[in-house]
Amino acid sequence: MTLPLSIRGLRHAYGSAEILHGLDLDIPAGSTLAVLGPSGCGKSTLLRLVAGFERPAAGQIDIAGVTVVGQGSWLPPQRRPIGYVAQEGSLFPHLSIRRNLEFGLDRRQRGDRVRVAELLDLVSLDASSLDRYPHELSGGQQQRVALARTLARRPALVLLDEPFAALDADLRAATRTAMAEVLHSAGVATVLVTHDQGEALSFADELAVMVAGCFTQVGPTRDVYESPTDLETARLVGSALVVPGTVLNGYAETPLGRIPLRVPSPSGAAEVMLRPEQLNVRPAEDGPAIVERVHYFGHDRLLDLVWPGSGLRVQARVPGHLDCATGERVEISVDGAALAFLTTTGNDPPLDLRPQPDVPALNAGGPAQLEELRNDEVDPQHHQQANAEQQPAGRKRDGTTLVGLDSGH
Repeated sequence: MTLPLSIRGLRHAYGSAEILHGLDLDIPAGSTLAVLGPSGCGKSTLLRLVAGFERPAAGQIDIAGVTVVGQGSWLPPQRRPIGYVAQEGSLFPHLSIRRNLEFGLDRRQRGDRVRVAELLDLVSLDASSLDRYPHELSGGQQQRVALARTLARRPALVLLDEPFAALDADLRAATRTAMAEVLHSAGVATVLVTHDQGEALSFADELAVMVAGCFTQVGPTRDVYESPTDLETARLVGSALVVPGTVLNGYAETPLGRIPLRVPSPSGAAEVMLRPEQLNVRPAEDGPAIVERVHYFGHDRLLDLVWPGSGLRVQARVPGHLDCATGERVEISVDGAALAFLTTTGNDPPLDLRPQPDVPALNAGGPAQLEELRNDEVDPQHHQQANAEQQPAGRKRDGTTLVGLDSGH
């Protein structure tokens, strides 16, 4: 079966700094993949290479069964069967919405009012919008028009470069839902790059977590969230609660009690990972933990809990109506199973299993040499001079075989 996107051995460098390290990735037809990672990890560089805005140092990219780069092949952006939506939508400010949509069509179809109306209906905008200008629409409406224009030529693959980042919180959620529905109904494969955990989890059905130019895990969104391969991945896809423990016979003995394991693990000392929403908190005068601080978000609360005897500190996410006051004693129970990551023994340092960088090709990081663009193929967003994403000098280590970054809340 022909895949909308297939990547093999993709590497890229800026000067002597290798940014992407031999990436492999397949995207099935009709699926939505989110590439999630911290700033500077290389996710936007990956998108630019797929789009053809830059040439990779090595590797192969196939789009809809056509090799666009690799094995001596090179197709410039305007000849790739892709659509691209940037953060700002890239609408022409001096053209009406009708003219912006017509710009996405082949010249033979321009002036086809039926096709323009179909595109507008696809993104649930009223026909009265056609004679308005971009500045007369909200940010979310502008992004919908940009998506409609992108879908005008029925691309095999749509690339979304953090298209919701410039919108406020409520508009961002509504626009994200609307765009997901449009892409699903169109049946087009989509790649979204983002550093927002909630955005990635709610938008995509597949998730690829990237750290320092490598994929740490690729799989169904729920699987990556519930069964991350390591602590670093766990903390990137959501808040992680990590406590010390000992694994024995399929259970972990922890300060929170005896917890079953989701995945079998060898016996021994381990770091045991839960999600804050797995903790049940109940006020109790003789409870072992004390509420140190309450973070109120309306729909829920995040409680900072401390055990006075051991000094253990964890966070629990509870419903907003649960009224726990600072200084109150509580008791804790755990819902569901945990994951255990064995700690290192002795003085052996943790192993770095990332692929070692090769010497980059002479043209590594060079901008793509575009063929002369026809008037109907120019994208108004200029991407060739995008800033280079720099790889961190090393991955953070905490004394275990598995690495953790500070979790976001």
